[in-house]
Amino acid sequence: MGALVRTVSGLCPDLLYRTNMKTRIVIIGGVAGGATAAARARRISEEADITVVERGPYVSYANCGLPYFISRDIEKRSELLLQTPEGFDARYGVRVLLETEAIEIDRSGKRVLVRGKDGESWLAYDKLILAQGGNPITPAMPGADAPYVFKLWTVPDMDRMHATIEKDKPRTAVVVGGGFIGLEMAEALKKRGLATTVVELLPSVMATMDPEFGHQIASVLAENGVKVLTSVKVESIDDRAVVLGDGRRLPADLVLFSVGVRPELALARKAGLEIGPSGGLLVDDHLRTTDPDIYAAGDMLEVLHKVSGRRVRVPLAGPANRQGRIAASNALGLDMRYSGALGTSAVKIFEATAAMTGLSERAAREAGFAVGVAVIYKGHHAGYYPGAEELSLKLVYDKKSARLLGAQAFGRAGVDKRIDVIATALAGKLTLQDLAELDLAYAPPYSTANDPVNLAAFIGLNDLSGFSPLVSAAELKAELAKAEPPLVLDVRTLREYEMSHLDGAMHIPVDDLRFESDRLPRNQRVLVYCRSGFRAHLAVRMLKEKGFADVANVTGGHLAMLAEGGFNLETT
Repeated sequence: MGALVRTVSGLCPDLLYRTNMKTRIVIIGGVAGGATAAARARRISEEADITVVERGPYVSYANCGLPYFISRDIEKRSELLLQTPEGFDARYGVRVLLETEAIEIDRSGKRVLVRGKDGESWLAYDKLILAQGGNPITPAMPGADAPYVFKLWTVPDMDRMHATIEKDKPRTAVVVGGGFIGLEMAEALKKRGLATTVVELLPSVMATMDPEFGHQIASVLAENGVKVLTSVKVESIDDRAVVLGDGRRLPADLVLFSVGVRPELALARKAGLEIGPSGGLLVDDHLRTTDPDIYAAGDMLEVLHKVSGRRVRVPLAGPANRQGRIAASNALGLDMRYSGALGTSAVKIFEATAAMTGLSERAAREAGFAVGVAVIYKGHHAGYYPGAEELSLKLVYDKKSARLLGAQAFGRAGVDKRIDVIATALAGKLTLQDLAELDLAYAPPYSTANDPVNLAAFIGLNDLSGFSPLVSAAELKAELAKAEPPLVLDVRTLREYEMSHLDGAMHIPVDDLRFESDRLPRNQRVLVYCRSGFRAHLAVRMLKEKGFADVANVTGGHLAMLAEGGFNLETT
């Protein structure tokens, strides 16, 4: 039987369903990873004794949907409650203990001490699955416990905030933190009629993405009436105002803290389970902790990043659900491996979407890769078909191997599709050449004949071959700060140049360049930009054909420079 389990490696023939028939499974935590683990365990074994211990009043709810109830995009609260204890019992035969906290694990005795409404008791287990997730961080500062200060992590958090908005009719709100929940809640509060400000300690919102995407997100927020303040600290909450480190006071009838999530590790630490280098619970590729009878899933873990190979925390619902499935499978004797995560994610900001997968440019550099970057601005479908929306796509790759490392995108349509394609490519360890040759679906209402994903790969390949070398907007900024900066050539039309151009840039429209290239010095590095990169690519090719050796295209062009920020731009 053991040999069969190893051979099928998780494929689960009927014979496997009959293993570990009397196993006692205790699952601590009942939301994403825990609820999935419970349902999976029952599908594997009809005879297993399965208990879920949840310290909150609800089990298996859609916590990712909470902001959309506040915004009223989701009107029925019941839509967020995916399962009840009665439902779990009826469908899966799973016992759920709500408002019950696990306070101690007796590893040698294989039992868990729990405290509920009726006092304390011990639950025996054969296999234990920890799925306790994390807790939102609330900074210790004066006023943080005021009744108009909130976090949004559970259904009761949501209920309390919704009731306050309905009853007290707040007029102003401050969201502290510009990550996923902060951005979603800024939109939600604005939709509820509150004048809303986002305050972010870092230089840009959505700090997991590269800064230019944070700037694009901030622009959409501003377009929709949400004020964004970055590089500023919140010092205190005082008399319905948020006091900033620079002394400013922001009116705030409602304050939401969304500054990060801390993994729930108190129980694991007390039990002597090992914590990993990134601060999450350490597990192996079977999601076993350092105790072979204790598995774990969800936000409390650290896992392998599929691209960097580093141990990281990826507190996202998708990985948590998949981890719950695998943890339960292995607890019941199957052999399923968790290969890690890419951190693929998306966030809606009013009518726009920002998304990423794999490593950002910054993270790739920190991981030691020889980083290349290709940026494209392109319609999400054929420009001649009505409704085309421009999206920005940034591809990150390794210059030594042409291996894909990650991607980020922003726009009003088609963003999630491209990021999902690249996430799949990353999982397959594809190269730029592979991505360039992907046969993606095309019809004018859906894409272009060469999809933006293909085009970004073409640009990267041109960079690696030296056919049309690239520099990113960030690299341009760094080169301009050198003692001997490059010459910057603007090849857009005169009208475009007059509207906005880089201070000191030479202007020669691309259509005139082959006749006026003698104006350029041959002994100086030349960096070329246009609006988004294509005309600059043509210019680079012209100059190379005329013998200019050190010339490169600013990938993403003027649009990338605007998104990056920090350039001295002038109008004529």
